[in-house]
Amino acid sequence: MKPQRPLSLPAIWNMSFGFLGIQFGWGLQMANMSPIYKYLGAADDQIAKLWLAAPLTGFLIQPIIGAMSDRTWGPLGRRRPYFLVGAILSSLALLLMPNSGSLAHWLMPNLPKFYMAAGLLWILDASINVSMEPFRAFVADKLPPEQRGVGFAMQSFFIGVGAVVAGLLPYLLRHWFHVSSDADGANALPTNVKISFYIGAAAFISAVLWTVFSTKENPPENLDEFRRQKAESRGLTPLLKEIAGALANMPRTMWRLAVVQFFTWLGLFCMWLHFSNAVPVIFGSSDSNADLFKRGAEWAGVCYAIKDAVTFLAAFGLMAVARKMDRRLVHGICLVVGGVGLLSLGFIHGEEQKYLLLGALALGGVAWASILSMPYAILSGSLPTARVGVYMGIFNFFIVLPEILAALFFGDLVKTYLHGNLVHAVMAGGVCMLIAAVALCWVPAEERAAA
Repeated sequence: MKPQRPLSLPAIWNMSFGFLGIQFGWGLQMANMSPIYKYLGAADDQIAKLWLAAPLTGFLIQPIIGAMSDRTWGPLGRRRPYFLVGAILSSLALLLMPNSGSLAHWLMPNLPKFYMAAGLLWILDASINVSMEPFRAFVADKLPPEQRGVGFAMQSFFIGVGAVVAGLLPYLLRHWFHVSSDADGANALPTNVKISFYIGAAAFISAVLWTVFSTKENPPENLDEFRRQKAESRGLTPLLKEIAGALANMPRTMWRLAVVQFFTWLGLFCMWLHFSNAVPVIFGSSDSNADLFKRGAEWAGVCYAIKDAVTFLAAFGLMAVARKMDRRLVHGICLVVGGVGLLSLGFIHGEEQKYLLLGALALGGVAWASILSMPYAILSGSLPTARVGVYMGIFNFFIVLPEILAALFFGDLVKTYLHGNLVHAVMAGGVCMLIAAVALCWVPAEERAAA
């Protein structure tokens, strides 16, 4: 790649804007998929396995897409073709998701309807990963090392904005625009949830198109040599060998950060799996047909929106401190704050204390802002510039492995050892975040890789 020149703040804004759309996809599913599964007839102990789509698709797709994008150059550049294809497929999945019940009735009438929603989640997550992974490498491609902290923090900013709106949509549509929360049939989704997914589909494709058309990419320094190497390494076998070789030669910083990521994302997945259904339990209902349950599920979306609003604000602070303070210290403090927020759920009781839930998830927003930027800023300087895409994809292994373990086993653990208490399940996520903060003590100071 040609040497990176410092970019203006508007240019960093444009290259990161697509993350606003990507977060509509993530935000809608994080706030709504667990209740959607319940609306479609799933039991609490089945929901963890139904979430398996997210980590498995990331595990399989991100390193492959990362390695492929490292080798790509065409009219749209290196990373932008993947942004665009992923956005188109994600938007289609978002349009289909709220109609899971009807699609199941037509296509698989003898199976539970929530299987269709789980299948669409596989498609949605695979497509989001196609868009998202190259965005991480895009920062290292476009920005010099001293601006990468700002670049990843800008992504956190747009993640926060997108997630705030995505989390609030069902609540706002019901209470501000008087859209009904009733379903138009058995095992159907509330109307306000359906419309939220349609809005999300439009936002996703629009935001990614902004980045695709507003930001150019730097071509390889020697384009002829790049094309020759690409021709010599075509096919799946060289691609898999490159991933295996990169995995075997991971930088020391990456190995140590892997432990931090493992416990961080185990904690996050505990929250995503159960928070939306734990809030109705705190309110006093676990019956998905009860109005109290629906109010609780909607309030969980508001809590997610507050969390992401804090992420939006914290991103500005992280932009400043990333230049002046040890990023490991900053990240550790943020993880402790997030862990305390999740643990506090055990001390909140009843709908009358619902505003305390906003404070709990606000603390999670501080951690989330750091999780989305600091590990990548710490890592990026230790990676060889020609292989940033594949290493960013491999780094995702240590996000999805704990999610896979949680999806496979956490439902049974909650049922057996926590006696089905979803609040305690979320609190377990807080403990994991505190462990991740301690593990940061073993991450070395940022190191610089050879090109």
